[in-house]
Amino acid sequence: MILRECEAYWIGRVEYGEALELQRQRASARIRGEVEDCLLLGEHPPVITLGRGAKREHLRVEERVVKARGIEVWEIERGGDVTFHGPGQLVGYPIVDLTRHGKDLHLYMRKLEEVLIRTLILYGIQGERRSGETGVWIEGAKIASIGVHVSRWVSWHGFALNVSTDLSAFDLIVPCGLSDIRMTSMASVLRREVPVQSVAEVVVHEFGQVFDCILKWRTHRAVALSLP
Repeated sequence: MILRECEAYWIGRVEYGEALELQRQRASARIRGEVEDCLLLGEHPPVITLGRGAKREHLRVEERVVKARGIEVWEIERGGDVTFHGPGQLVGYPIVDLTRHGKDLHLYMRKLEEVLIRTLILYGIQGERRSGETGVWIEGAKIASIGVHVSRWVSWHGFALNVSTDLSAFDLIVPCGLSDIRMTSMASVLRREVPVQSVAEVVVHEFGQVFDCILKWRTHRAVALSLP
């Protein structure tokens, strides 16, 4: 079998709105057949995002209070409820043509979970799935969230893996709309700091294994942000 090539870009710590526009531009180009699949990886300054299924009451404090703390709030097109992104969290945005993956959204999300579970195993952490939920868990605590959007079978948005995230920020929301949820991070489990970019490099390798492709790893931010 000949493996397809695609590119993975380290976009660094970038404002959420900039990354969102980059995704939308790249997804539109992918729908038109002008570019191939890719994976964008990076971090965001503090931001709360509300997906299509979000309820406003899942923001536990008034939006003006959140913004006064320097945290942006975005309503976006991905599936799912409300979540938090911030420094120390690895966000991954695969822009993928699902016609190559069985046109099966549920299978696609299970594959994203598999990428993250394999990544955690390499750090000695046993991640797991939770029946009826999307994401990755460790002994009842959630370490990674997934939310995607699909148009003409091209998917964007993606996953967020808590590496060394300030977990107290999740107190501002009902994460993923689950009132009984407890969040955790790789740093909390390992009791040491973990560089986000080093985790991103592992994710790139595991993504290639799960999605049967060879990823070219690009770390030059300017190249990533100038994609068609």
